[in-house]
Amino acid sequence: MNTDATPPTRRDLQHPGFARQYLRIAAEMDRRGGSAHRRQLLDGLSGRVLEVGAGQGRNFRYYPPAVTELVALEPEDTLRAAAGQAAAAAPVPVTVVAGQAGALPAGDGTLDGVVFSLVLCSVPDPGAALAEAARVLRPGGQLRYYEHVRSHRRLGGLVQDAITPLWARVGGGCHPNRDTEVAIRSAGFALDRADRFPFAPCAFTPRLAHVIGVATKA
Repeated sequence: MNTDATPPTRRDLQHPGFARQYLRIAAEMDRRGGSAHRRQLLDGLSGRVLEVGAGQGRNFRYYPPAVTELVALEPEDTLRAAAGQAAAAAPVPVTVVAGQAGALPAGDGTLDGVVFSLVLCSVPDPGAALAEAARVLRPGGQLRYYEHVRSHRRLGGLVQDAITPLWARVGGGCHPNRDTEVAIRSAGFALDRADRFPFAPCAFTPRLAHVIGVATKA
């Protein structure tokens, strides 16, 4: 966690052009297999849950009935408006709120689950976001994550490093070269399960390494 970093402003987190594109990209991604990934991500969750970077709310329909309360945090205005519409049709109670991953709207140790879904690639400070997740989770609470991550292959990782500056500029701050599982361990979580697989979210993107995992707060 970089405690010296300046927190992003609300304006820093607005990417309306990318957000409008992402509304279409996420729908195509789900048709290509993303729906099954979301279902796997959320299976077995229960109790009070916070989803960080909920986007337009495409996960909402897959939360199991055992989830008694879902707070969906989304800082980007265009996506949050779409998430508010999706919340009305969700099978669990959903409250959509604005905010930042580095300052989660929950008390210490008050949540049973925290979900990151295709968001740790784009948050300004993933270490701060994961530290916040550890803070708000109760002991034994679960971190669920679905992310595209740095390739385990050396050449693949170098290619990701090379494309990241341009990719981040046009992709709403997305960094395809982040080693997310290392960051999760560094935040003090124990990795219980991590399923890695190649996946291309849409026809014009390459197949990137993705992971769906579960980690537990000690």
